[in-house]
Amino acid sequence: MLDDSLLDTPDALARADRRGLLRGAAEAGARVRTAVRFAEEAGVSQLRPEGRPRAILIAGPGAASVCVADLIATLAGGACPVTRLQPTGVAPAAGALRWALPGWAGPVDLLLIATPDGTEPGLELLAEQAYRRGCAVTSVAPAGTPLHETVAAKHGLAVPMAKSLHAEYEEGAAAGPDALWALLTPLLALLDRADLIEASPETLQKVADRLDSTAERCGPAIATYSNPAKTLAAELDDSLPLIWTEGPPAGPVGRRFAAMLAEIAGRAALAGELPEALPAHGALLTGNLAAGGDPDDFFRDRVEETQAMRARAVLLRDAPTGGLSAAPAARELALGHDIAISELEPQEGSVLETLAELIAVTDFAAVYLALASGGRS
Repeated sequence: MLDDSLLDTPDALARADRRGLLRGAAEAGARVRTAVRFAEEAGVSQLRPEGRPRAILIAGPGAASVCVADLIATLAGGACPVTRLQPTGVAPAAGALRWALPGWAGPVDLLLIATPDGTEPGLELLAEQAYRRGCAVTSVAPAGTPLHETVAAKHGLAVPMAKSLHAEYEEGAAAGPDALWALLTPLLALLDRADLIEASPETLQKVADRLDSTAERCGPAIATYSNPAKTLAAELDDSLPLIWTEGPPAGPVGRRFAAMLAEIAGRAALAGELPEALPAHGALLTGNLAAGGDPDDFFRDRVEETQAMRARAVLLRDAPTGGLSAAPAARELALGHDIAISELEPQEGSVLETLAELIAVTDFAAVYLALASGGRS
């Protein structure tokens, strides 16, 4: 059960937040600015690519690296094929994971490696394999780590990962909400130089500003009734979130939100893109998930029996609707099955700005849900 009183008690939230997740979410804008500077110092702005790569390959462990690949595939996939290299191994540990290039990878392809760790031997081997194949290699990893040194030694582009502003939270921040931006930002700057996406320094500054303004609206000191992240966290209590996204750029945000709910809050969630999500999730909107048990059942033991879980739709839209939209059908389907629906729509701006706002709000919501329900904080 969610502790509603804790959400509006900033001191209690701070005490519960042993991993510094709220601080990490609030620092996302600062991480973008630091990452832009690190990319500049690494020489990204001086690059003069000779045409676009044939394909982009992305490797890295953990939820942040998965989201990096998902976002890049969405943003650049129309101009260049993007493939995430899936790791193999006997355990999800740095020393056990291995990555391999596909047989067709060669000199006209680009390998991007993103990791908040940098000690994975498998990524070092991957960088060496790419060097032998003639692939261009760019890595984002903590400075001084084996991977960072290996890529630099192999004439690749090694960009240091932007660290947390607060060293005492660095261990938790590596897997925290802001790790995404520390890994993603230098790669966006690189792909801007390759003319694959629009991510100029000015655009990335606007992204940082949007993350800052969203953090102000979603911060611990802002009451639940005017805080979109706290409101969403409270609405998702005792529910199975069905995260529906509209517009291709919103798809990665929904998938990241589901991953963050599982990793940070220990909550199951399902993500799907409209309109396909409606038939895919239609069967989940009937039976117990729709009714949540009968609250008016006279014979129900209201002390011993816990409230049944209900589905709750969460509609994420990356821009105001124009033209054809499945949002009305989504609302009709949800409300027709007695399913409540939450909606998030960002303010106007570039694609990266609207994505940043949606990611920030949902990251804060996942953290609040974890803290207020005694999750893995």
